[in-house]
Amino acid sequence: MKKRIISAIIMLLVFIPILLLGDKYYAIFGSIIGLMGLHELLKQEKNIPSYMKYISFFVTLYLILYNYKYYFFENLYPMSAIIIIFFIYTFSIIINKDSKKYNFKEVITILFDVFLIGILFNSFIRVRLLGEKTVIYCLLISGLTDTFAYIGGSLFGKHKLCPNISPNKTIEGSISGSIIGTIGTTLYYALVIRNTNILEIIILSFMLTIISQMGDLFFSSIKRYYKIKDYSNLIPGHGGVLDRLDSSLFVILGFVLYLVIR
Repeated sequence: MKKRIISAIIMLLVFIPILLLGDKYYAIFGSIIGLMGLHELLKQEKNIPSYMKYISFFVTLYLILYNYKYYFFENLYPMSAIIIIFFIYTFSIIINKDSKKYNFKEVITILFDVFLIGILFNSFIRVRLLGEKTVIYCLLISGLTDTFAYIGGSLFGKHKLCPNISPNKTIEGSISGSIIGTIGTTLYYALVIRNTNILEIIILSFMLTIISQMGDLFFSSIKRYYKIKDYSNLIPGHGGVLDRLDSSLFVILGFVLYLVIR
């Protein structure tokens, strides 16, 4: 626990100045940790050729930084870019000499990883354009939900939520996390960001607490598939980039969806 707390303090001391410096520095930061997250996923795949991993880093960086200076999220990537990416990965199957190790299954996996990280971290850095208060709101959603889901589960937990993915999570903990997460972030939004439509913010905050838990479970399911405890040991007591940001990335993506359809 001591190691976990010290790591959390260090992360805050690094993150807060970057958040306050502005969107350019935040974009650089988001790109770096995004590529680190991709590395955590790709290292689980032993049969992917090294050259395809390097190509995937460049493709992911393009996806992360594409149009990040614009508020609008519609038509996120041009069709021409998607087609070129498709051709690159298709061609890699054709020229590969060992189809038993590297075939369409590996290509589907690596393509999913590339677009997953690209889209999640593109949203991560683009939300900063709405201001640091909005970024804090999204991070508060995941932070409060996760913390009080753990506390609620420890105190009242009796019924398992998803035992095949995360045996320790409970329905009671999930409900506790959503309730406190919704109340806390609605108050923050109303007092700090000052949106007058309280009902809309309550509904938004509640939905994002659900999405936060979905993100946690989704990335946990990947770890269970690969039979690993953490994505890496980069952050003592926390694991890797994806261990730390799993639910936050989904919350931000959910918030982006809200901006698009509102």
